[in-house]
Order: sequence, then C-alpha cells, then structure tokens
Amino acid sequence: MKSLIKSFGYAFSGIFKALRYERNMRIHFVCMIYMYSFLFVYDFFEITRTQLAVIFLANMAVVAAELINTAVERTVDLASEEYTENGKVAKDTAAGAVLVCAIFAVATGIAILGQPEAFSQMFLYYRENPVMLVVFILSIIPATVFIFKGFGKASKDKK
Repeated sequence: MKSLIKSFGYAFSGIFKALRYERNMRIHFVCMIYMYSFLFVYDFFEITRTQLAVIFLANMAVVAAELINTAVERTVDLASEEYTENGKVAKDTAAGAVLVCAIFAVATGIAILGQPEAFSQMFLYYRENPVMLVVFILSIIPATVFIFKGFGKASKDKK
C-alpha cells in the first residue's frame, strides 16, 4: 500500500512540474478553469451528463498529451545535448499529438457549448452585474501572469 501511495505522489509531482515548467500546460489549465467556472459556478450552459463526460475526456486528452510531450522533450534533451534529426522528429511528433488533442477539445467545446442563448445570458448577467464584469476582467491579469511567468523560480534546467 505504501508503494501505491508513493506512486501517486510521483504522478502528482509530475503534473505539478509540468504546470511549473511548461507554459502550454498552464494555458490549458487556465482555459479549463474559465470553462468549468462558466459551466458550474455561473450555470449559463445547459449540458447533459454525457456532454459533460465528453468535455472531461477532451480535456483529459489534452492534459495527458501535454504530459507525454513534456516527458518526450525531457528524455530527448537528456539523451543528447546536441541537435539530432531523430530528436527533432520525436519532439515535433509529440507536440503534434498535443495539437491534435487541443483541436479536438476546441471542436468539442464549440459543438457542445455553442449555445447562443447561454452567451446572451452571460452578456445580460455581466450587464446587470458590472462589479462581476470587473472581477472577471481583473481575473485575466493573474491568469496571464500565471501563464507567462508560472510560479516559483521555474527553469527547465532545474530538476
């Protein structure tokens, strides 16, 4: 049981390191926070449990692909500090997998959340609650800082 708990600890450590060191992972994370906020906190959108499951799967695919991409990039860099064509192909194809998953997630989001009435409700909500509009706009500042600066002293060279 102890080794199982340790393995979960290592897995969570990998996720947090990807958030710390990988800007694109932070972009995915911030996008998910905003999307799930609009889904659960504000309740603008009407979706079924099946649609929610599809959204979860699309998000999971992006995060998993980004984690695998990070592992591939780090492994290639560890194997050789010099440029190699095989290393480039490995990194580019791993990044391509992330792109495919991200496009799928965006298409899924558009298909499920493309609800004009929900966007009308959102517009009315913010028009009637200007303080919440300001809060939303101001939330973009720390989100942007998080995306581009990360947290802690992040450096890909550190372990």
